[in-house]
Amino acid sequence: MEALIKKFSAIHMADVPEVGGKNASLGEMITTLTAKGIHVPDGFATTAAAFRLFLEYNGLAVRLQQLMQQLDRTGFSNLQATGAAARSLILQGRMPHEVHTSIVNAYRALCGSSEKVPVAVRSSATAEDMPQASFAGQHESYLNIAGEAAVVDAVHRCFASLYTDRAIKYREDNGFEHSKVLLSAGIQKMVRSDLACSGVGFTLEPESGFRNVVLLSGVWGLGENIVQGAVMPDEFYVFKPSLAHHKKATIQKKLGEKAQTMVYTNDPEAGASTVNKPTSPEMRDRFVLSDAEVTQLAQWCVLIEEHYQRPMDIEWAKDGTSGKLFILQARPETIHARAQAREHAIYTLQEKGRCLVQGAAIGSKVAAGIARILASPAEAGQLQEGEIVVTGSTSPDWDPVLKKVAAIVTDTGGRTSHASIVARELGIPAIVGAQDATKKIRNGDMITVSCCEGKTGYVYEGRLAYTKTDTALSNLPMPRYTAPMLIMSDPDMAFALSFYPNRGVGLLRMEFIITRTIGIHPMALVNFDQLQNKAVRDRIAYLTRHYTDKKAFFIDKLSQGIATIAAAFYPKEVIVRMSDFKSNEYAELLGGKGFEPKEENPMLGFRGASRYYHPLYKEGFGLECAAVKTVRDEMGLTNVKVMIPFCRTLEEGKKVLEVMRSFGLPQHENGLQVYVMAELPANVLEAAAFAEHFDGFSIGSNDLTQLTLGIDRDSALVAPLFNEEDAAAKKMITMVLDTVRNTVVPIGFCGQAPSDLPDFAAFLVAHGINSISFNPDALLPGIANILKAEKEQFIDNEPLPVII
Repeated sequence: MEALIKKFSAIHMADVPEVGGKNASLGEMITTLTAKGIHVPDGFATTAAAFRLFLEYNGLAVRLQQLMQQLDRTGFSNLQATGAAARSLILQGRMPHEVHTSIVNAYRALCGSSEKVPVAVRSSATAEDMPQASFAGQHESYLNIAGEAAVVDAVHRCFASLYTDRAIKYREDNGFEHSKVLLSAGIQKMVRSDLACSGVGFTLEPESGFRNVVLLSGVWGLGENIVQGAVMPDEFYVFKPSLAHHKKATIQKKLGEKAQTMVYTNDPEAGASTVNKPTSPEMRDRFVLSDAEVTQLAQWCVLIEEHYQRPMDIEWAKDGTSGKLFILQARPETIHARAQAREHAIYTLQEKGRCLVQGAAIGSKVAAGIARILASPAEAGQLQEGEIVVTGSTSPDWDPVLKKVAAIVTDTGGRTSHASIVARELGIPAIVGAQDATKKIRNGDMITVSCCEGKTGYVYEGRLAYTKTDTALSNLPMPRYTAPMLIMSDPDMAFALSFYPNRGVGLLRMEFIITRTIGIHPMALVNFDQLQNKAVRDRIAYLTRHYTDKKAFFIDKLSQGIATIAAAFYPKEVIVRMSDFKSNEYAELLGGKGFEPKEENPMLGFRGASRYYHPLYKEGFGLECAAVKTVRDEMGLTNVKVMIPFCRTLEEGKKVLEVMRSFGLPQHENGLQVYVMAELPANVLEAAAFAEHFDGFSIGSNDLTQLTLGIDRDSALVAPLFNEEDAAAKKMITMVLDTVRNTVVPIGFCGQAPSDLPDFAAFLVAHGINSISFNPDALLPGIANILKAEKEQFIDNEPLPVII
């Protein structure tokens, strides 16, 4: 007789046909990965043979098959009735004595000396003729089950969940014969995460498929709140190469609101084993994991990925009694694993409307349609094909409904919620965590869902015009002599943009990071105790409440932003320009007005290098240096280089290098290279001298043009005279290129002209430019212009290199 029960310690991946993918994975990890220090709760599984015996004992096989034959396979009008009838048949059946006894005996062995050990009872389906099929999320799980009778009953209910409405529809959509899909129940010791925290992990970045990070998400209490998207979780991005070299590997942390905590209920009248309760303000304001715990979980995730040789989707939990971390489940990541040649569709909004709500963007697409506000899948009859569903949150019960929508908008949830996962699978845009979307969006109104503007997604009123450009990013020809690079400022775009053809980042503008994620003038943090404005002081105190040292807030946030971009392009070079706000722009930062002079012409005033050694800003520059040092020395991202902007004289450049040294960021230590912007006529005229002290140049054509022509770009009266193709401006560029070509240092160009003007690209290539940096939307046409220029300048038969 076939085994009715198998212990996890006796299960391997080869046993998928007997116990399904979920249970086979648990067994595989227990038998192969616990020796590497990974904790996996023990348990056992009922086999496919036990399920077949149950059907045979109760005479259900034929009756279930007849029910499925009656299913309306066109409109699925009787799906709910069919599913309910099938589940009723199974629940009315009796558990065969052999199966009942096997479960009870295995449960007793699991309990050991304890009388009742709480367990999780989870469904794990398998197809007889397709044992590797995934049925993730289609069937039921039951938590905190204790006692022999309760465990057997939970297994019985798992059997019935083979015929949930969503599971029936899933099998129909994927061509599985219902009678050949069997169910195994996994019985696993409970981890008391209701007393601590739990979450999920991906061994890649789930939006872009970027492989070099682990993304961990976590909430207080049971992890079901993440799956259902009921709360906004904490998020931790961990860089794998830094992890492997035992460096500070957490490159980004985001505090979620975690408004609810799911715990077990002891109320027998509650009708459910779990209940959500409000999370205390103190717990909402805390990360669920310490830095050490993030590192441990990330290391485990990498070990699991290495074992399975593919990206993985992992569930984890922390036991509130023992304080130990556990892996509860690991399954293959299915979205990016299926991807073949990398294609990319670039969506661009042609207009902007009134923003109704915003949240986390899932994907990078745009969709317009009628908003349909639904409270539950039971209201699916109101939804028409191509409409946009707006709801509080989704669960697997929504799956049949979501297959016909153009986009999804939810009030709650994060990047690992059910709505996010389904949106990726369906290839549609979604915005999750758009608080009060169900209140602020009117049912039946036309709306546009935009996920093409970074990691923040926006719902706009009305149907907005947008364009879609399909581009194959694989095997694109690359220039041979001139490196195409990116101009970047937004860390949220980094992972997706890393797949574009490029040789790195030629200009990382840190001003965006300071404005977007910090928002506070660095000198207001340095001098926090001396601030006189109470409103400003109180606001800064709130924003920096997690930091006893206010300066550490600036260093931490800036280093995370830089590190995210540096990690996305690692090991390619990323050139970070130190801050180049003008005094009027610095003054707009919180607390900035008290630290900035009022200037008549800030464009030509207190900016760039002159600030870095001046008493008014020197300590603020020290915070910038500390952030770069953290990224390079502590995180191990030594592909970061530094660039000094608006350096008027060589003596000023020497002062800046000395100030950097005094702040612990000396040139050439740990391989640090320091570039200088060539954007003033003085830089051009003294290029040879600058080359003796700096490791490279980048031509800033905007400032160089305005200073050559004597034009204030901020003045509307003379702005029409601004022209990068002016003969004098091009002569300046020619001079600096000719001079630098006779040195050993590289020189690049940052600006729009080479992408818009093929002749300008040809001009730069002809004069030996080493690299040209483009804004992301200009990169592909820019590369085309460089290729054309190189073909005209350098005619030979060598094959062009390609970017993979």
